Amino acid sequence: MILEERADSPGGEDSARLQVAGNDSEGCDLVTEPQHGHLQYRRARVHQLIDKELRMRTGAENLYRATTNSQVRETVALELSYVNASLQLLKEELEELDVGCVDAPQLEGDGISIPMIPLGLKETKELDWSTPLKELISSHFGEDGASYEAELKELEAQRQAIRMPSRDQAGLELLLAYYQQLCFLEARFCSPAHSLRLLFHWYDSITGIPAQQRSLAFEKGSVLFNIGALCTQIGARQDRSCAQGARRAMEAFQQAAGAFSLLQENFSHAPSLDMSPASLQVLQRLMAAQAQECIFEGLSLPAPAAPHDGPTQLHLAQEAAQVAAEYDLVHQALADPPAQDCVPRSWVALVQTKAQYFRALAHFHMAVALCDSPASSTGQVVGPPWTVQLQPEECRRRGKAHLRRAILAQEEALRLHGLCPVPRQVDLLQAVVARALRRSLAKYSELDHEDDFFEVAEVPDVQPKTLQKPQVQAPSISQVDAFDIFHRLGPLSVFSAKNRWRLVGPVHVTRGDGGFGFTLRGDAPVLIAAVVPGGQAAAAGLKEGDYVVSLNGQPCRWWKHAEVVAQLQSVGDEGVQLGVVTVLPGSEPPSMMDRRLGGLQRSQKECAHTKPAPHWASPRPLLGWSRKTKGSKATGGPQPHPSSGTTTRAPDPCVPPLTL
Repeated sequence: MILEERADSPGGEDSARLQVAGNDSEGCDLVTEPQHGHLQYRRARVHQLIDKELRMRTGAENLYRATTNSQVRETVALELSYVNASLQLLKEELEELDVGCVDAPQLEGDGISIPMIPLGLKETKELDWSTPLKELISSHFGEDGASYEAELKELEAQRQAIRMPSRDQAGLELLLAYYQQLCFLEARFCSPAHSLRLLFHWYDSITGIPAQQRSLAFEKGSVLFNIGALCTQIGARQDRSCAQGARRAMEAFQQAAGAFSLLQENFSHAPSLDMSPASLQVLQRLMAAQAQECIFEGLSLPAPAAPHDGPTQLHLAQEAAQVAAEYDLVHQALADPPAQDCVPRSWVALVQTKAQYFRALAHFHMAVALCDSPASSTGQVVGPPWTVQLQPEECRRRGKAHLRRAILAQEEALRLHGLCPVPRQVDLLQAVVARALRRSLAKYSELDHEDDFFEVAEVPDVQPKTLQKPQVQAPSISQVDAFDIFHRLGPLSVFSAKNRWRLVGPVHVTRGDGGFGFTLRGDAPVLIAAVVPGGQAAAAGLKEGDYVVSLNGQPCRWWKHAEVVAQLQSVGDEGVQLGVVTVLPGSEPPSMMDRRLGGLQRSQKECAHTKPAPHWASPRPLLGWSRKTKGSKATGGPQPHPSSGTTTRAPDPCVPPLTL
């Protein structure tokens, strides 16, 4: 993340110290052993700095929660933002050391790409799932909570893994799988009458200010935010000097915009600023602008197969102007008062720098189109943006004017960038803009004749136009296989906290002249759709609407209709022992429950929104953090993988009932 640099930051001193290590090894290989010791020393130093920053954050957080003085709170919030920035940089450095990327990037050549703005992940504290879930399993589901120790350990392992995911596709799949698991947990254990009573604690990604809430919705929203943030980091890490890398970066930023859009549409009244509507709107615009930048970079690359079939200089000028226009929109969004309070000032400077840089590129490519086109020497330059034929001298004069505007814009970009230094050892952005400025000056000197006494012409801005507009893509949550950890409790259509049931049986049913006297329907669990009056099932106490959960002592909650029928048909005259559950009145219909699997536990109308209290005032949950009910798109809750045998559907009406 590109944030403000602290004057007392230990980065410079520690970076100098990190350069001296690994040279005093004796009796080892002169090349490999010193390098290995150097990396180990750097990792140890980074871990020490991370521990130091974590201790500082803990102290500042305690003071932030304890004080009621507004001035002290403002000072502590500023310190938390500094600590958060330092932690993000240290974690990035540690990630680079783990993958072996310890060399400084080279600044020579044309393969340098202008840096992107990645977003840091929200951090969280450890959470104990076992106590509340065991109590709920024992009290509501009527089973021994201690027998689910393996499932609880797996859930805790999943949450621990998403706290520091790798910045690649594997880390993204971890977050997606955990998000699906949260949907399963919400569908099974959450209801208006039941709460997990867990306090979820997350830190603001941008400011580092802590926020907490007793709502699983806050956990889901924070994980979805991290999905978008990780997509930004994946996009920023791509090598955009090749077409494939530029395409992957564009797709990553589009997915990030989709995650933030999904978060904004389905969640409201977040307890942290980074998840507020104003912040999410800014992040969507920023990701769309960076995706448009990747499109331009892909078009700027030379075509290896047919170099002359690529885009013309005029098209490149219009594409660069489109990128500049996108960053202008981002800058306007950053200037709004709500966004000013939740984004670092370095973002504003970087967005302005990029807008000027791409505006300069648009004028540069337009100048090349005017002066270096083969038709310009014969006076045949026609078409948009020119409506008449231009003579070679006029092409040169206009090209010179565009170059002059490019130089002015590049100088302005360097000035804006200098106002807010980037805390990096190598400032790639300054190097890219400075290189572009040298190229423009060289081109301008070629067109500047000694006997040129004409005043430089005034040319308008290049009109933005693009052949490919970025598309907001929601993260592919359903494409990641996720298995309901607590599937042993039974299908979610019946066995959830939203329903109440009574276990009946085992009931002994014998076969009569007309069979067992009941009709079965549906899958997992199989439903007793009808009971024949006066039959064997009615005499045993079975009722219409009961679900079959065991057959001769064997659990069959997940059995399909055909499997239960086959077992019953194989029973002899001795009869069968059936275990059934009766759903009590007041339970939620299965069809309604299925529609909520991908959403939150309550709507805004059910919560009766009021202005939420500050998150530090009380550990009680903020009821304003819920799913939007109007204008929101369906999130498409997770569907279990077919191979898992897990389903959340109500009894399928397409399965024909069978009377036994």
